[in-house]
Amino acid sequence: MTTQTKGAEPASDRPASESALALTSWLISLVRNHDNGSLAELRQPRVRKEPHYRAIWYSPTDDEEQREVYEQVAFLFAVYHQGRSKPTPGYGSLGEAARRIGGGVKRGPDDPGAARLVDRIVSSRRIPWRHLQHAVTRLRACDRQPPSWAHLADDLSRWHDRKARVSYEWALAFHEPPPRRNPPQTPSATDTNQKGPTT
Repeated sequence: MTTQTKGAEPASDRPASESALALTSWLISLVRNHDNGSLAELRQPRVRKEPHYRAIWYSPTDDEEQREVYEQVAFLFAVYHQGRSKPTPGYGSLGEAARRIGGGVKRGPDDPGAARLVDRIVSSRRIPWRHLQHAVTRLRACDRQPPSWAHLADDLSRWHDRKARVSYEWALAFHEPPPRRNPPQTPSATDTNQKGPTT
């Protein structure tokens, strides 16, 4: 079970904002409609074209940082879906998604590369776009589900909010031990095989 801090709610426990859901819906429609041209343009972050402005349009505010978040989440979505014909809205936070990175029996915290990547992401004061791209690329290469795109947009919009503690929540989700299947049972006093007094 995840340890909760006051005011912090993990991505999987809170609803996504309407604007983030609208962005995700539009991005999913690009894959469904095989609009590969728009997806390719989104993968070119240095050259703004119509799809970039459409992504920015979904931003709930005119704040430059907020608009960048929506544009960059669209970029990450396009990177993940390159060459894919079925869209995925993803699920969970980035920390939960990073637990899926790796191969064989070494996934998440047991995969040294994934652990280093998450450490770099959560220790960054500014939004670590390059490392987020690397995480999405690793998920794609491992053929694993990405984080919820809507929650990713919301989390990154709150990155600098100290009360939200986004990076802390991602670290908790990544390092949380898997749930036990059969919890260990401690023998009770009545279960012990003690012989009574012999006469």
